[in-house]
Amino acid sequence: MIKRAVYDIRIDDFRYDLPDHRIAIHPLEERDLSRLLIYREGNIETSIYRSLRSFLPSGSLLVMNNTKVVEARLLFEKSTGGVIEVFCLEPAGNQPVENGLTATGKVRWNCMVGGISKWKQPVLSQEITVNNQTISLHARITERHSDIFEIEFEWNPEDINFSQILASAGHIPLPPYLRRKAEASDKLRYQTVYASKEGSVAAPTAGLHFTDSLLDDLKKGGIDITYVSLHVGAGTFLPVKAETMAGHTMHREWICISIPFLKNLIEHADQPVIAVGTTSLRTLESVYWMGVKTILAPDIDSASIEVSQWDPYEIEADYISKKDAIVSLIQWMERRSLEELVCTTQLMIAPGYGIKMIDGLITNFHQPGSTLLLLVAACIGEDWRKVYQYALDNSCRFLSYGDGSLLWCVKRS
Repeated sequence: MIKRAVYDIRIDDFRYDLPDHRIAIHPLEERDLSRLLIYREGNIETSIYRSLRSFLPSGSLLVMNNTKVVEARLLFEKSTGGVIEVFCLEPAGNQPVENGLTATGKVRWNCMVGGISKWKQPVLSQEITVNNQTISLHARITERHSDIFEIEFEWNPEDINFSQILASAGHIPLPPYLRRKAEASDKLRYQTVYASKEGSVAAPTAGLHFTDSLLDDLKKGGIDITYVSLHVGAGTFLPVKAETMAGHTMHREWICISIPFLKNLIEHADQPVIAVGTTSLRTLESVYWMGVKTILAPDIDSASIEVSQWDPYEIEADYISKKDAIVSLIQWMERRSLEELVCTTQLMIAPGYGIKMIDGLITNFHQPGSTLLLLVAACIGEDWRKVYQYALDNSCRFLSYGDGSLLWCVKRS
């Protein structure tokens, strides 16, 4: 069975040689001048993002992730001059990201800690300025799970929320492969121009190429645009360490979808749908599987509707259309008076997975051996090698600040 074969996928089969000098350390001065490779039915051509409109049929729907990167790295300086870096990943206790950001006075987050060996005292403290107020911020470790620490932050006065703490004292969490500290320009450039919902610790990088003028040009060309939210976690860009997919645990990420968004998808059921970024695709495919679950079990609860890593490979649903799945999910939400559904997805998209919701994907060039590269291979098959070799041979820039591609998905027979 093709679906079950995903368990045996060898990660070494999805590696390629990426020279360091091909990794874009800084973005181009103008976002939409980044190069755009267009792949369709085995053919590749090159353009720039500013010309994207000419490669999309009128009536197409672009789905964009409007998550906003939070300044999630906090630096605590010791009296000896050493620095301990606390990287806030997600709220502890399976709480939605919004809850962790709006908390006042005290909150617990799951964090990575740089320089943990220097953390000798029970509590780290620093004074910061928020809205012209001096805030005393304290951090203490409450639990440790391997390399992840649950840290309780506490501050006075208590009327300040944690989002304000991060905005005032935090630093933009650039990917480690950039091998540089965040600069003032990154606060703007490591953010999409349409970012609006705080919660990510990594940017949805496919969207970094879009400008307000490019969005206006697309709309003038009859391209519709809609927004969804998936708060990107740090696990998104990490290489897979297991030998096969069976040994890999996919990261969870929070998504937020609304009934108007779902109805917009139905209105475009017969038009090309293009996901801007792997996060948008992951959200759209999660919508399908949540809809499938409501068809198979109409009284399913909110916890069970969340998409686990192996759901698509264990649930037989090829007979369920995307429109039927979306309609069923809308009905399920309406029965519960939900205008928005906030939940997590652990969906893994790899070769053997049949793409349900989109016709095309706009995405950057990803790290060797990453789940993002497996997702690309699920969209265009073995031609991912052809696309990536073309990009390497033609001096494209790779990873978060690099160039990108428009990949038209290979349709299953």
